[in-house]
This record gives sequence, C-alpha cells and structure tokens, in this order.
Amino acid sequence: MAPSTSSAITLSINGEKYPLTVDHRTSLLDALRERLDVTGTKKGCDQGQCGACTVLIDGRRSVSCLQLAVAAEGREITTIEGMADGDQLHPVQQAFLDLDGYQCGYCTPGQICSAVAVIEEHAAGWPSAATDDVRPEAGPPPLTADEIRERMSGNLCRCGAYVSIVEAVARAAATRTGSSTQADPGARTGTGTRTSTGTGAEVAA
Repeated sequence: MAPSTSSAITLSINGEKYPLTVDHRTSLLDALRERLDVTGTKKGCDQGQCGACTVLIDGRRSVSCLQLAVAAEGREITTIEGMADGDQLHPVQQAFLDLDGYQCGYCTPGQICSAVAVIEEHAAGWPSAATDDVRPEAGPPPLTADEIRERMSGNLCRCGAYVSIVEAVARAAATRTGSSTQADPGARTGTGTRTSTGTGAEVAA
C-alpha cells in the first residue's frame, strides 16, 4: 500500500481552530488563502524573497510560502486579520495608516506582521547586522533608521514606500515604549536622498 500523501490537521489561526485535510506539500500560505479563505496574507514571489506572505507563528515572523501547513499544526498563527483588537487597530496598523506607510497596499499585511515582530525582537535585545554592540549586556540598541531598514529588509515594497514605512515602525516602537523618539529616515546619508529598505534603491525625500 502506498503511503498517504495527505493528513488531517487543525490549524490555530488568530485564536480560532480550523480543521482541514491537506496534501503534505501544501504551504501554509496556500492553506490560508485557498482552503480557509484567510486572504489578508498575500502571495507575491512564492519563493520566500518578497515577504508579502509574512505571518507570525508563535510570535515570530515567518514567510508562509515556505512553511508547510502540516508543520504549523499545534502552533499559534497570527495573520493581518488577527492584529486588531475589535475596532481598535494595532499600534503598527495605526502608524502605517497615519503616516501613509503603503501605496498599492499589496505588501502591507506582510510589512505590518514583520514590523510587529521587529519591535518585539528589538525590545528583547536581539541584535541585527546594523547593530554596533552585539554584547547581551549592551541591551537593545537604539532603534535608528538604519536598524529599522536592516530588520525590515526581508519585506519588499514595489511602490517604494520605504520612507513612510521606516517612520511608521519608529512611531509604533515609540508607542510601545512610551518614548517620543522617532527614527529620522534620512539619517543614513544626511542629505535629501533617503535609502530604501531591502532593495538598495534610493527614494527622493
């Protein structure tokens, strides 16, 4: 007898349980969109390159196009649909709305999910490639524009809204800590040209 190529699983998504039977090769992204109609998570490259499909799994960000649905069973999955508290937007969502951290909006769900995780990773003291002092005793580095760009570099925006995205992440992080400090998106160059996140392209100020 040939082994079964599918399994009955239960996915926990935004606090709700969803039983379904999936082929073992089904990605979490396809399970969300095609099987469960949870379509806020977007399919971009389908190769883990663009970040449009980013969700949180047990609080940590994951590109769902590279995550098998069967491997996500028993873990808590949070998509963009689960970010708000009723009618109250998550601070990251509110910051993106207030500061126009989007244009077409296709990448925005993944950007927001990633930003939520970035803020928590930073608060926990996790260093990035842009962090000068990576010693644990140094504590969280200043959340500068360089830090935000580096930490968000896995999420691409084809519209080029990076300047506003950096500002939105900085504002949401300040809201979390009660600080009034915000990152200056032009701080890297000190000129009227601002370097965008993750692409190497430049966006005029």
